[in-house]
Amino acid sequence: MKSVLLNKDAAIIGRFAPTPSGPLHFGSLVAALASYCHSKSQQGQWLLRIEDVDTPRVVRGSDRQILQVLEAFGFEWDGAVMYQSDQFECYESRLSDLIELELCYACECSRRTLKQAGAKIGPLGLNYPGICRDRNLDPKDHSIRIITESVRTSGFTDQVFGPIEINIHAQVGDFVLRRADGIYAYHLAVVVDDAQQGINQIVRGADLLESTCLHLYLQQVLGLPAPGYLHIPLIKNIRGGKLSKQTGATAVDTTQASALLVSAMRFLGQSIEPDMDHAGPEEVINHAVKVWDPANIVPEANYNKTIL
Repeated sequence: MKSVLLNKDAAIIGRFAPTPSGPLHFGSLVAALASYCHSKSQQGQWLLRIEDVDTPRVVRGSDRQILQVLEAFGFEWDGAVMYQSDQFECYESRLSDLIELELCYACECSRRTLKQAGAKIGPLGLNYPGICRDRNLDPKDHSIRIITESVRTSGFTDQVFGPIEINIHAQVGDFVLRRADGIYAYHLAVVVDDAQQGINQIVRGADLLESTCLHLYLQQVLGLPAPGYLHIPLIKNIRGGKLSKQTGATAVDTTQASALLVSAMRFLGQSIEPDMDHAGPEEVINHAVKVWDPANIVPEANYNKTIL
């Protein structure tokens, strides 16, 4: 696999963190290229993390397939690949810290319960109104939620989309950090992982803009540093939904690596030489790093662009 030794003196540390629930598709390729260029154009590191915390979604062997595809496209990552499935003790330790601070509680509410209680729909789904907050339920076999009663506005300035903020208490409510089946929530895992790996520049899809506000709150209560954030426009399918494995996105064709990399650069608004389609993938990536300029990403123009 194409990994290189870590440069511990690098000022910029970025990452790409695919979920091994299927093959790499074009939307993931765009995210990989954007994060790679953003780090490497600043002489930084680019780390690779396999986000397999949601074990029921993991497709056996897809992690190896993803690594092989990245290699075929000319990507080189720094250091060893991190797997979230190796980090469960770290997540539990951080969760225990929050429980000791009395910032979390056990909850038995289901989505059906919340709908019956008239829970409002916010930007991240049903807004949890704190039904179980004072019930002192046993954490075993229950989900664990973090208290947001005292939290109001959480926001940041995205490098592409500009100012983003939400009122966590009013629009989201107490959100889950560990599910009733024992699986750690993405929000907790990603915050802990980014801090552990020293990530200070995060590039990912615009579907996580609002979630970033939750991550900033978790970073604050856990005493962790907040990275810089750059969210890229989403690629839509013919039905107008996000291009993803769940919506039937097809695997990228490694025999068309250069052409797909060029398409990804154009989607991101980057300048690209006309003959790059016929260059090797490594040459395309090197060129992409040299010309990378996030100021050329136009969120409104590209946000609803349909690829498939």
